[in-house]
Amino acid sequence: MKVLVAVAEAESFAAGARLVGMSPPSVTRVIAGLENRLGTLLLARNTRSLRLTEAGRRFVEDCKRILMDLDEAEELATSNNIRPRGNLTVTAPVMFGELFLIPLITEYLAANPEVTLNALLVDRLVNMVDEGVDVAIRIGELPESGLQAINVGHIRPVVCAAPAFLERVGRPQQPKDVLALPMVMSSASTLLTEWQFKVGEAVIALHPKPRLMVSSNQAAINAARTGWGLTRVLSYQVAEWVAKGELEIVLEAFETTALPVHVVYQGGKRLPAKVRTFVDYCASRFMADSALQAAPVT
Repeated sequence: MKVLVAVAEAESFAAGARLVGMSPPSVTRVIAGLENRLGTLLLARNTRSLRLTEAGRRFVEDCKRILMDLDEAEELATSNNIRPRGNLTVTAPVMFGELFLIPLITEYLAANPEVTLNALLVDRLVNMVDEGVDVAIRIGELPESGLQAINVGHIRPVVCAAPAFLERVGRPQQPKDVLALPMVMSSASTLLTEWQFKVGEAVIALHPKPRLMVSSNQAAINAARTGWGLTRVLSYQVAEWVAKGELEIVLEAFETTALPVHVVYQGGKRLPAKVRTFVDYCASRFMADSALQAAPVT
Protein backbone atom coordinates (compact mmCIF):
# COMPACT_ATOMS: atom_id res chain seq x y z
CA MET A 1 0.00 0.00 0.00
CA LYS A 2 2.81 2.42 0.85
CA VAL A 3 4.51 1.70 -2.46
CA LEU A 4 1.30 2.24 -4.43
CA VAL A 5 0.55 5.52 -2.63
CA ALA A 6 4.09 6.75 -3.24
CA VAL A 7 3.93 5.97 -6.97
CA ALA A 8 0.46 7.51 -7.31
CA GLU A 9 1.49 10.73 -5.55
CA ALA A 10 4.75 11.02 -7.49
CA GLU A 11 3.04 10.01 -10.77
CA SER A 12 6.20 8.07 -11.59
CA PHE A 13 7.69 4.66 -10.78
CA ALA A 14 11.18 6.11 -10.48
CA ALA A 15 10.15 9.01 -8.26
CA GLY A 16 7.92 6.74 -6.17
CA ALA A 17 10.84 4.33 -5.76
CA ARG A 18 12.99 7.13 -4.38
CA LEU A 19 10.27 8.04 -1.86
CA VAL A 20 10.17 4.52 -0.41
CA GLY A 21 13.89 3.78 -0.78
CA MET A 22 13.51 0.97 -3.34
CA SER A 23 14.74 0.36 -6.87
CA PRO A 24 12.36 1.09 -9.78
CA PRO A 25 12.26 -2.58 -10.87
CA SER A 26 11.33 -3.64 -7.34
CA VAL A 27 8.53 -1.08 -7.25
CA THR A 28 7.28 -2.27 -10.63
CA ARG A 29 7.16 -5.87 -9.35
CA VAL A 30 5.29 -4.81 -6.19
CA ILE A 31 2.62 -2.95 -8.18
CA ALA A 32 2.26 -5.80 -10.68
CA GLY A 33 1.89 -8.31 -7.84
CA LEU A 34 -0.75 -6.15 -6.18
CA GLU A 35 -2.72 -5.82 -9.43
CA ASN A 36 -2.52 -9.58 -10.00
CA ARG A 37 -3.81 -10.30 -6.51
CA LEU A 38 -6.69 -7.82 -6.88
CA GLY A 39 -7.45 -8.88 -10.44
CA THR A 40 -7.72 -5.29 -11.64
CA LEU A 41 -5.56 -2.59 -13.20
CA LEU A 42 -4.64 0.16 -10.71
CA LEU A 43 -2.24 2.22 -12.81
CA ALA A 44 -2.61 2.99 -16.50
CA ARG A 45 0.85 3.62 -17.92
CA ASN A 46 2.49 4.27 -21.24
CA THR A 47 5.91 5.55 -22.27
CA ARG A 48 4.97 9.14 -21.46
CA SER A 49 2.65 9.11 -18.46
CA LEU A 50 1.23 7.20 -15.55
CA ARG A 51 -2.21 7.72 -14.03
CA LEU A 52 -4.58 5.98 -11.68
CA THR A 53 -7.53 4.08 -13.10
CA GLU A 54 -10.93 4.61 -11.48
CA ALA A 55 -10.43 1.42 -9.43
CA GLY A 56 -6.92 2.58 -8.59
CA ARG A 57 -8.15 6.00 -7.41
CA ARG A 58 -10.66 4.41 -5.03
CA PHE A 59 -8.12 1.90 -3.78
CA VAL A 60 -5.46 4.56 -3.15
CA GLU A 61 -7.92 6.60 -1.05
CA ASP A 62 -8.68 3.48 1.01
CA CYS A 63 -4.96 2.76 1.32
CA LYS A 64 -4.27 6.25 2.66
CA ARG A 65 -7.01 5.88 5.28
CA ILE A 66 -5.82 2.40 6.31
CA LEU A 67 -2.18 3.48 6.55
CA MET A 68 -3.17 6.47 8.66
CA ASP A 69 -5.22 4.21 10.95
CA LEU A 70 -2.22 1.89 11.22
CA ASP A 71 0.09 4.75 12.17
CA GLU A 72 -2.36 5.89 14.84
CA ALA A 73 -2.73 2.34 16.17
CA GLU A 74 1.06 2.03 16.46
CA GLU A 75 1.28 5.37 18.24
CA LEU A 76 -1.52 4.36 20.60
CA ALA A 77 0.28 1.12 21.40
CA THR A 78 3.50 2.92 22.29
CA SER A 79 2.13 6.11 23.89
CA ASN A 80 -1.03 8.09 24.58
CA ASN A 81 0.02 10.90 22.26
CA ILE A 82 -1.57 10.43 18.82
CA ARG A 83 -0.70 13.20 16.38
CA PRO A 84 -3.48 14.65 14.22
CA ARG A 85 -2.59 14.12 10.56
CA GLY A 86 -4.14 13.85 7.13
CA ASN A 87 -6.81 15.77 5.24
CA LEU A 88 -9.85 17.10 7.07
CA THR A 89 -12.99 18.29 5.27
CA VAL A 90 -15.23 20.74 7.13
CA THR A 91 -18.44 22.51 6.09
CA ALA A 92 -20.36 25.49 7.46
CA PRO A 93 -22.77 28.19 6.27
CA VAL A 94 -20.92 30.86 4.28
CA MET A 95 -21.13 33.76 6.73
CA PHE A 96 -20.62 31.62 9.82
CA GLY A 97 -17.54 30.15 8.21
CA GLU A 98 -16.11 33.52 7.26
CA LEU A 99 -16.73 35.12 10.67
CA PHE A 100 -16.04 32.25 13.08
CA LEU A 101 -14.66 29.14 11.42
CA ILE A 102 -11.82 30.44 9.22
CA PRO A 103 -10.00 32.26 12.08
CA LEU A 104 -10.30 29.10 14.17
CA ILE A 105 -9.08 26.89 11.30
CA THR A 106 -5.93 28.94 10.76
CA GLU A 107 -5.06 28.66 14.46
CA TYR A 108 -5.74 24.91 14.45
CA LEU A 109 -3.55 24.34 11.39
CA ALA A 110 -0.72 26.35 12.93
CA ALA A 111 -0.84 24.04 15.97
CA ASN A 112 -1.17 20.83 13.89
CA PRO A 113 1.31 20.97 10.98
CA GLU A 114 0.51 17.46 9.68
CA VAL A 115 -3.15 18.30 8.96
CA THR A 116 -4.44 19.78 5.70
CA LEU A 117 -7.98 21.13 5.61
CA ASN A 118 -10.66 21.74 3.00
CA ALA A 119 -13.35 24.21 4.15
CA LEU A 120 -16.61 23.92 2.22
CA LEU A 121 -18.57 27.12 2.97
CA VAL A 122 -22.03 26.85 1.41
CA ASP A 123 -25.57 27.86 2.36
CA ARG A 124 -27.02 24.42 1.73
CA LEU A 125 -27.34 21.22 3.71
CA VAL A 126 -24.33 19.09 2.80
CA ASN A 127 -24.71 15.31 2.94
CA MET A 128 -21.67 14.49 5.07
CA VAL A 129 -21.45 10.83 4.06
CA ASP A 130 -21.94 11.32 0.31
CA GLU A 131 -19.58 14.31 0.11
CA GLY A 132 -16.89 12.94 2.41
CA VAL A 133 -17.25 15.64 5.08
CA ASP A 134 -15.68 14.97 8.48
CA VAL A 135 -17.11 17.87 10.51
CA ALA A 136 -20.06 20.22 9.92
CA ILE A 137 -21.41 23.30 11.66
CA ARG A 138 -25.20 23.14 11.65
CA ILE A 139 -27.64 25.89 12.69
CA GLY A 140 -31.16 24.82 13.64
CA GLU A 141 -32.75 21.64 14.95
CA LEU A 142 -31.02 18.48 13.79
CA PRO A 143 -32.86 15.66 12.03
CA GLU A 144 -32.48 12.12 13.31
CA SER A 145 -29.29 10.59 11.94
CA GLY A 146 -26.40 8.36 12.85
CA LEU A 147 -24.13 11.38 13.26
CA GLN A 148 -22.67 12.65 16.53
CA ALA A 149 -23.33 16.24 17.61
CA ILE A 150 -22.23 18.68 20.30
CA ASN A 151 -24.42 21.68 21.12
CA VAL A 152 -22.08 24.68 21.26
CA GLY A 153 -24.53 27.56 21.54
CA HIS A 154 -27.72 29.30 20.43
CA ILE A 155 -28.39 32.19 18.05
CA ARG A 156 -31.52 34.27 17.39
CA PRO A 157 -33.26 35.53 14.27
CA VAL A 158 -33.30 39.31 14.77
CA VAL A 159 -34.75 42.36 13.02
CA CYS A 160 -32.34 45.29 12.88
CA ALA A 161 -31.66 48.60 11.20
CA ALA A 162 -29.35 51.60 11.44
CA PRO A 163 -30.18 53.85 14.44
CA ALA A 164 -30.39 56.90 12.13
CA PHE A 165 -33.01 55.12 10.00
CA LEU A 166 -35.06 54.25 13.10
CA GLU A 167 -34.88 57.84 14.33
CA ARG A 168 -36.22 58.99 10.97
CA VAL A 169 -39.10 56.53 10.49
CA GLY A 170 -39.79 55.45 14.07
CA ARG A 171 -39.12 52.17 15.83
CA PRO A 172 -41.66 49.41 15.16
CA GLN A 173 -43.68 48.53 18.27
CA GLN A 174 -45.54 45.49 16.92
CA PRO A 175 -44.45 42.88 14.34
CA LYS A 176 -47.01 44.11 11.78
CA ASP A 177 -45.36 47.56 11.85
CA VAL A 178 -42.44 46.24 9.77
CA LEU A 179 -44.72 45.80 6.76
CA ALA A 180 -45.04 49.57 6.37
CA LEU A 181 -41.29 50.24 6.46
CA PRO A 182 -38.55 49.87 3.82
CA MET A 183 -36.67 46.62 4.15
CA VAL A 184 -33.94 44.57 2.51
CA MET A 185 -34.09 40.78 2.46
CA SER A 186 -31.50 38.11 1.71
CA SER A 187 -32.51 35.07 -0.31
CA ALA A 188 -29.45 33.14 0.89
CA SER A 189 -31.11 31.64 3.97
CA THR A 190 -34.43 29.82 4.05
CA LEU A 191 -34.51 30.49 7.81
CA LEU A 192 -35.13 34.19 7.18
CA THR A 193 -37.49 34.47 4.20
CA GLU A 194 -40.49 34.00 6.51
CA TRP A 195 -40.41 36.48 9.40
CA GLN A 196 -41.79 34.71 12.46
CA PHE A 197 -42.63 36.43 15.73
CA LYS A 198 -43.97 35.23 19.06
CA VAL A 199 -47.07 37.13 20.18
CA GLY A 200 -48.28 35.86 23.53
CA GLU A 201 -48.42 32.09 23.24
CA ALA A 202 -48.83 32.10 19.48
CA VAL A 203 -46.29 32.34 16.69
CA ILE A 204 -47.27 34.51 13.73
CA ALA A 205 -45.58 34.52 10.33
CA LEU A 206 -45.21 37.56 8.11
CA HIS A 207 -44.22 37.46 4.45
CA PRO A 208 -42.68 40.86 3.71
CA LYS A 209 -42.37 42.10 0.14
CA PRO A 210 -39.10 44.04 0.18
CA ARG A 211 -38.17 46.58 -2.46
CA LEU A 212 -34.59 45.34 -2.24
CA MET A 213 -33.75 41.64 -2.49
CA VAL A 214 -30.12 40.51 -2.40
CA SER A 215 -28.43 37.14 -2.74
CA SER A 216 -26.21 37.26 0.36
CA ASN A 217 -26.68 37.97 4.06
CA GLN A 218 -23.67 40.29 4.10
CA ALA A 219 -25.17 42.42 1.33
CA ALA A 220 -28.43 42.76 3.29
CA ILE A 221 -26.49 43.79 6.39
CA ASN A 222 -24.45 46.33 4.43
CA ALA A 223 -27.63 47.86 2.99
CA ALA A 224 -29.18 48.09 6.47
CA ARG A 225 -26.02 49.74 7.83
CA THR A 226 -26.29 52.48 5.19
CA GLY A 227 -29.78 53.29 6.47
CA TRP A 228 -31.79 51.72 3.63
CA GLY A 229 -34.23 49.91 5.92
CA LEU A 230 -34.89 46.94 8.16
CA THR A 231 -33.42 43.50 7.62
CA ARG A 232 -33.80 40.15 9.35
CA VAL A 233 -30.68 38.08 9.90
CA LEU A 234 -29.19 35.83 12.56
CA SER A 235 -27.84 37.45 15.70
CA TYR A 236 -24.26 36.25 15.22
CA GLN A 237 -24.13 37.88 11.78
CA VAL A 238 -24.63 41.39 13.20
CA ALA A 239 -23.10 41.02 16.68
CA GLU A 240 -20.10 43.16 15.70
CA TRP A 241 -22.19 45.97 14.21
CA VAL A 242 -24.65 45.98 17.10
CA ALA A 243 -21.75 46.23 19.56
CA LYS A 244 -20.35 49.18 17.58
CA GLY A 245 -23.74 50.95 17.51
CA GLU A 246 -24.03 50.79 13.71
CA LEU A 247 -27.11 48.57 13.90
CA GLU A 248 -29.91 48.34 16.45
CA ILE A 249 -32.09 45.32 17.14
CA VAL A 250 -35.84 45.97 17.36
CA LEU A 251 -38.87 43.88 18.40
CA GLU A 252 -36.76 41.79 20.80
CA ALA A 253 -39.85 41.10 22.93
CA PHE A 254 -41.40 39.21 20.02
CA GLU A 255 -38.44 36.98 19.10
CA THR A 256 -39.06 33.29 18.58
CA THR A 257 -37.09 30.45 20.12
CA ALA A 258 -33.35 30.68 19.60
CA LEU A 259 -31.77 28.22 17.18
CA PRO A 260 -29.17 25.71 18.41
CA VAL A 261 -25.68 25.59 16.91
CA HIS A 262 -24.10 22.14 16.69
CA VAL A 263 -20.73 20.75 15.73
CA VAL A 264 -21.63 17.54 13.89
CA TYR A 265 -19.24 14.75 13.00
CA GLN A 266 -19.21 11.18 11.79
CA GLY A 267 -18.71 8.97 14.81
CA GLY A 268 -17.29 5.50 15.17
CA LYS A 269 -15.58 3.17 17.57
CA ARG A 270 -12.42 5.27 17.38
CA LEU A 271 -12.32 8.76 15.95
CA PRO A 272 -9.26 9.78 13.93
CA ALA A 273 -7.12 12.17 15.92
CA LYS A 274 -7.67 14.93 13.33
CA VAL A 275 -11.46 14.76 13.82
CA ARG A 276 -11.38 14.41 17.61
CA THR A 277 -8.98 17.30 18.14
CA PHE A 278 -10.72 19.60 15.65
CA VAL A 279 -14.16 18.94 17.17
CA ASP A 280 -12.80 19.59 20.67
CA TYR A 281 -11.10 22.77 19.45
CA CYS A 282 -14.29 24.06 17.82
CA ALA A 283 -16.49 23.20 20.79
CA SER A 284 -14.30 24.95 23.37
CA ARG A 285 -13.89 28.09 21.26
CA PHE A 286 -17.55 28.40 20.21
CA MET A 287 -18.84 27.84 23.74
CA ALA A 288 -16.66 30.71 24.94
CA ASP A 289 -17.90 33.15 22.27
CA SER A 290 -20.67 35.42 23.58
CA ALA A 291 -21.98 36.03 20.04
CA LEU A 292 -23.04 32.37 19.90
CA GLN A 293 -24.60 32.20 23.36
CA ALA A 294 -28.05 33.73 22.96
CA ALA A 295 -30.37 32.43 25.68
CA PRO A 296 -32.89 29.95 24.20
CA VAL A 297 -36.35 31.56 24.49
CA THR A 298 -39.10 29.29 25.81
